[in-house]
Amino acid sequence: MFRRKKKDTALPMLDLDGKKLQEGDFVDCLRYDMGKCQLIKTEEGFIYESLDDGKRVSWVKMVDAATKNQKVRKLQ
Repeated sequence: MFRRKKKDTALPMLDLDGKKLQEGDFVDCLRYDMGKCQLIKTEEGFIYESLDDGKRVSWVKMVDAATKNQKVRKLQ
């Protein structure tokens, strides 16, 4: 009789400044001393790969608790 509407639980892929992020974008990661990274889509989901040392971190670990945006800054 009363059904709840399903909410979209996916977080938006936005940098700290609110700029939309998409696969292939280059960003400056503000966590884990990763420096300049590229956003890559894998079978498991999005990851950030450091251009300096190849370190990979899931996008989930970059979520800022206060804003729900990513702790990265998109590079032009």
